[in-house]
Amino acid sequence: MAEDEARSPHAIAVPRWPAIGLANDHAGFLLKGFVAGVLAQHCDEVFDVGAASDSPVDFPDVTRNAISLIREGKVKRVILVCGTGAGACIAANKFPGIRAAVCHDTFVARQAVEHDDVNVLCIGAWIVGPQVARDVIDTFLASEFRTEAHFRRRVEKLADLEREAAQFLNQGSR
Repeated sequence: MAEDEARSPHAIAVPRWPAIGLANDHAGFLLKGFVAGVLAQHCDEVFDVGAASDSPVDFPDVTRNAISLIREGKVKRVILVCGTGAGACIAANKFPGIRAAVCHDTFVARQAVEHDDVNVLCIGAWIVGPQVARDVIDTFLASEFRTEAHFRRRVEKLADLEREAAQFLNQGSR
């Protein structure tokens, strides 16, 4: 294991972000307030488009609202909080240009950004508590995409897959 792979999330510097998106469904509501507080420490504006209570909502709708923040250029990154993170991640990855990952530890949060240029972090409120959520969010926000050729090539191949899927859908709608 490389030396930096074992670094404590408390030892990393999180840069200041102009804005970050936040969304949650009903299952993520209890963790949302804590997450919003963490984000407020690292950005000038938190765009909260999530559920305002624990009344049931459909995660695809909440995810669509959050992803629109990236698509409209209001934010570069979004945090999604639901029960496990999986449903929101599946929904987010339906949108071209979105690379979402479920991250419940700092290693995956860092690798997802550095190697895969992930722009949407999905956290499961039923899976992690506040301290782990803070560490994962801090790591996600502190990480940057590494621009070595092999990482750029792989992310471009993800874009190729999106284009192939769009062509397939367009052929089917004729």
